[in-house]
Amino acid sequence: MPTPHEAEKQHTGPEEAAQPPSMSVRDGASAVAPSRNPCCLCWCCCCSCSWNQQRRRAWQASRESKLQPLPSCEACAAPSPEEVQSWAQSFDKLMNSPAGRSVFRAFLRTEYSEENMLFWLACEELKAEAEQHVVDEKARLIYADYVSILSPKEVSLDSRVREGINKRMQEPSAHTFDDAQLQIYRLMHRDSYPRFLSSPTYRALLLRGAPQPSSEA
Repeated sequence: MPTPHEAEKQHTGPEEAAQPPSMSVRDGASAVAPSRNPCCLCWCCCCSCSWNQQRRRAWQASRESKLQPLPSCEACAAPSPEEVQSWAQSFDKLMNSPAGRSVFRAFLRTEYSEENMLFWLACEELKAEAEQHVVDEKARLIYADYVSILSPKEVSLDSRVREGINKRMQEPSAHTFDDAQLQIYRLMHRDSYPRFLSSPTYRALLLRGAPQPSSEA
């Protein structure tokens, strides 16, 4: 009959044998080391990777408010009456005018679609970059801000355009979002621009530049 000490050893032995063998410090480090490019092949899931998690913290303030603040009206030159009238001639003239874009952006904010203008402006800024490392950084931020389904500022893009972006994001360029930018431009033209022309905002600008009736009898 085994002694109590031997019985204790017999009881604890199988549990110890069931434990995995110990690893060396080198083996343990290699087992938990993260891959160098955790999301380079799947940009539709890139917002869950550690790279974007670090940058998301830097942009959390703007994310929580959903929309970036408008520039101060004092910093924008007041458009002339002729310029305001030209915005009704074509959407291109509105978008080519800095003052027009500012007024139109304020209108989009009232319709909760300001992200369309922000995305278009971000794409214009990206196309002006020449340094590849800057292009890479801005392209990834644009993707996280406006293309990712996890972003509160996600713009409306069809599946074909999204698939094209996901492929091009493996090697970003200044023109990675050209198709998406054109689609959003057409969306603003078709959907928001007609309502802008009939809005109180635009009507007030037209009246401000209209000649005042003479007070002389």
